[in-house]
Amino acid sequence: MEERTRAYLRGRFRDHYRRADVALPPDADAREWGYIPWTDGPDETMVRHRDLLDLGNVEDFLRRKRPRHVYFSAGHYETPGASTMVEKDWLGSDLVFDIDADHLPTVTLGEDTYAEMLAKSKDALVKLLDFLDRDFGFDDLTVVFSGGRGYHVHVRDESVFPLERDHRREIVDYVRGNGIEFEELITEEAVGGLGLQNPTTRRTLPTEGGWGRRVVEHIDAFVDELLAMDEEDAILHLRTFDGVGEGRAESVLNVVQNNTEAVRSGNVDVHPAFLTVARQLVAEAVDAEEAPIDEPVTTDTHRLIRLPGSLHGGSGLEVVPIERDDLAAFDPLDDAVPETFVGHDIRVDVEREYELGFRGETITVAPGEQTLPEYAGVFLMARGWAEKATE
Repeated sequence: MEERTRAYLRGRFRDHYRRADVALPPDADAREWGYIPWTDGPDETMVRHRDLLDLGNVEDFLRRKRPRHVYFSAGHYETPGASTMVEKDWLGSDLVFDIDADHLPTVTLGEDTYAEMLAKSKDALVKLLDFLDRDFGFDDLTVVFSGGRGYHVHVRDESVFPLERDHRREIVDYVRGNGIEFEELITEEAVGGLGLQNPTTRRTLPTEGGWGRRVVEHIDAFVDELLAMDEEDAILHLRTFDGVGEGRAESVLNVVQNNTEAVRSGNVDVHPAFLTVARQLVAEAVDAEEAPIDEPVTTDTHRLIRLPGSLHGGSGLEVVPIERDDLAAFDPLDDAVPETFVGHDIRVDVEREYELGFRGETITVAPGEQTLPEYAGVFLMARGWAEKATE
């Protein structure tokens, strides 16, 4: 990045912070703070191990330093400004989740557009929130657009505050579906009447909640799919499952057609052939329903996370906290565009052709010098894809 570009971005970030209302996180004076300045060269140097006494008033600090990135710690400390983690004296941490397009199995880097990556990140966020709401029952949740390629979720329930890394690892494993196996999910009950010396057992998947509910919902969708097909197509589809030939496929279809409610209720012993399919549907459900979070972020009790209301130095977009009722309608390519960068055009020198989508419009950018809406030019410069041209 050339100095002219860096100086321009520094100045415009400061202009943003002059008008921004940046709210501090709870217990802000017990947290470590860090930031990355606009330095020369390609490397980014983190300035960290700061507390609020070092920074002073945060709004004044942002206007004065106009940093490229700003962070605060998930951890709370007795002495947050100490230079080593031991000296900080850890008290507890928020539980933080990071959804980043780079870690999503549905994203193909180099092929998906920025808008497509953000949409897939939002889909993953919805899955994560379902776990946090319905499985864990967390109440104190803050959802934040990261300003980059995904979302952050901050959990501040008192129950998570003292959790060590190993306990946070268990939460990660649960939402990722790590180790979820068929045998661990099923429950067994004796059937065949009372008083029998050797009663038979029936294996079922729990439908009340947790991963059992998710698997049963997946089986429900599978049943709907089969019943909507003609018989020949249904048989062909069933034969795509490992260990299912024509005979077993016909048996499974017969079970689904004639014992539909038993299948929907989670009864995997309704027929031996269906048991073969059910085992594979469990694995399918885990792949489809897991929340693909960035695992090290959640297990790290000392993680630094972006400050809501700040600007992301790699995009020029705002790190935006989102009310849950507003999440469905939230569009980061509109709602996270800083007002500071709206209503102005600037000259930039672009390295190659790009297609950008902001504020409901598609902007085709050709190589060379050209005039663009400022928010598009700032995005390209922050990404390292353009330099500031002389006006």
